[in-house]
Parts: sequence; C-alpha cells; structure tokens
Amino acid sequence: MAYSSLTDKQAVLALWYIVNTSLISYYKLITYCNNAKDALLADTSVWQNLAIHKLHIKRWHDSADVLAFVEKIKQEVSLGSYQVCFLSDDDYPPLLKEIYDPPPVLFYRGNIKRLTDRQIAIVGSRKPSTEAEKITFDLAQYLVQAGYTITSGLAWGIDKQAHLGAMAQLPALSGRTVGVLGTGIDVCYPRNHNALFAQIVQDGGCLVSELLPATPASKHTFPRRNRLVAGLSKAVVVTEAALQSGSLITARLCAEQGKQVFAIPSNIYNSNAEGCHHLIREGATLIYHPDQILEDVGRQDDDFLPMLPKTFSQGVSVYDGDDKLAKNHSSKSDVNHDTPDSVAVPEHLTKLYHVLDKPCDLDTLVVATNQEVGSLLAGLMELEILGLIIQSGGHYVKS
Repeated sequence: MAYSSLTDKQAVLALWYIVNTSLISYYKLITYCNNAKDALLADTSVWQNLAIHKLHIKRWHDSADVLAFVEKIKQEVSLGSYQVCFLSDDDYPPLLKEIYDPPPVLFYRGNIKRLTDRQIAIVGSRKPSTEAEKITFDLAQYLVQAGYTITSGLAWGIDKQAHLGAMAQLPALSGRTVGVLGTGIDVCYPRNHNALFAQIVQDGGCLVSELLPATPASKHTFPRRNRLVAGLSKAVVVTEAALQSGSLITARLCAEQGKQVFAIPSNIYNSNAEGCHHLIREGATLIYHPDQILEDVGRQDDDFLPMLPKTFSQGVSVYDGDDKLAKNHSSKSDVNHDTPDSVAVPEHLTKLYHVLDKPCDLDTLVVATNQEVGSLLAGLMELEILGLIIQSGGHYVKS
C-alpha cells in the first residue's frame, strides 16, 4: 500500500492531514490502532466502525494527495519556512503533553526552546483602554525580568502589548515570548502584524500553531489557539476583557487544566473590564502587583526561584487610575514607552523617525524612505519597541 513507505513521523503528518486536524478523529484512530502508521494501513471497515467522517475516509483513500502534502511539508522545512515538532520529540513542551488532547504535531518558527520555558500567559481585549495597554506592557516586562516567558495569541490590543513588553528587555533577555497562532504557521493574522511576527522570530522568540500550513483564520480556529495558550502556560493573567471576550475561554481552559487564573480589576463603570470582574467573582485571583503572581506561581516551582525586578512602573500600583499613567507610559526600564527625549534614536533609523512628524501609512513611508517593505517594517517595529512611535489605524507617528 502507498503508505507503507512512510516513516513514523511522516505517518503522523499524513494522518493529521487526513483528519483535517480533528483531535477526536485522530485520537480515535491512534487509540484503536496504536500508532499512525497502523491506522493508515488499516481496513476501511476499521475507520467506518470508529465513525470517522466520510470526508476523512475519502481523503485517506486519495493517497497521492496525502503523499504530496507530506512531501510539501518536507520541502518547506528544508527551505526553513518553518519547522515541525512531534509529540514524541524530546523538545515537545512538557506542559502541553499534560492536557487532555495534546496536538500530535506543532508547526513553529523561531527558537523552539521557548516552548519549554516557564511560561505565563497574558491575554485580554483587542480594544483595551490606554491604561490597560500600559499595565500589560509593564507586567510582561516585569515577569520577563523575573525569569518567565510571556505567551499570548498575537492579536491586537492586549496580546500585542504582552509580546512587546516581553521583548523590551533586549538584548539581555532576548525573545522571551511565545506567540500562538489561530491560523497556519505561514499565515499572518492580523495582516498588519507582519513586523511583530518577524521581530519575535528575529529576537529569539517562537511562533507556534497546531493547524496545517495555509489554514486561514476562522471562528473555529481561535478557541483552539486559546487552548494552546492555556496548555503551554503555568498560569494566565487577564488584564482587561469584556464578558464576551475570547480571553475568558483561555481563562476557563487554564482553570480546567488545574492552573491559576489571575485578573486585574478596574472601576465598575468600565464595561471593557466586566470579564475580569466576572472571573474574580467566580474565583480568579485578584492582583494589583506582579509580585503576587510570582508568589503564587512560585509555590508550584520548588526548583525555581524567580528574580525580583527592582521596580514596577516607578513603584505605582497597577490599579492607580491617574492620567499620568496613560501619558507617561513607563519607567526608565520600560523601554517601549519612554518619551522620545529619554531614548536616543538609533542612527540607522534617524531618517525614518524624522519622516514621522505627521501620521503616515506604509505606502507613504515606502515612497518617502525609498526602502523595501521588509526592512521598513523591521525599522518601524524597532522604533515602536523603543517607544518612539505609535501605530494607530494603519498609520505610524511619533509618540
């Protein structure tokens, strides 16, 4: 039979493709047949008796298509487009192995060692308040200084600030962030996050997905992403979220996995924080300083003593509602949000920085700087991490 020549790992890839990443179908077959290769070589009656979907069976019978997929993955891995990690591999994330249905395959870009770091997830609203953005950035930066890696879902708002805060300690703590995709590993979503994705990989972080390459974003893929965010992490922090936020799914999954959920409170008139207040009412731990996270999570780590950073937001409580917090985004250690007066513009970015006296979109900047899009996006990301510029509505301008 066509599948008999496949290696064990190629058989896993083939089966994962055939069942279209259905965890239920995959584990039904593995449980009954013991391994992926035996499942591929089984009789059709076995698949039918296990109630495998007829479309999966049809794809299984089209061995030429399946083998072409396996070959395509092999070629793209050899070209360095991404890499593949299997459940049987030593570098598969140990915490992820402990969830009910760990993905048999992980597609990733960047430093796979990040996946085995002690991770804390930070999640929340896609349209957060300015204060919540600042809190998230400072919190991520503080936790990275303490020795943790920050995991989030690469979305707008809180997710983005979590990743940026985690990367703000370069080069001493390069790339201590993991971005979990709700798409295939080769799909950038949101589209404007190309620079963020590239910076995470360049700085030593990791992007990861359980979905097949080229899988687009859909309402079904993001709950799967949230499950991985929870599965990779020792705890989750929700900094600001509405009641219908997907962040509450992540929090619920984390709790179901026996991990701690932290939530930051806000004023009762902030509808964008109702999700946090709901979590607290249901038993999540209220926090107003990251040391409280370190204390609680640290109890689970007998062999790990977190380093305590010197300051957090100039010693101001994260729940301080003073307007100064929105204007003065962080202390001297908070590189991403320093004012332009306190941060030197890197020489290679001087020309780009001076163009941004007024808001410019990417097309305008390409013409004004005569740079290629790739290098331009990298420069914009570097300026954003330094806190010298901000992005809003697809336009960039000095902060």
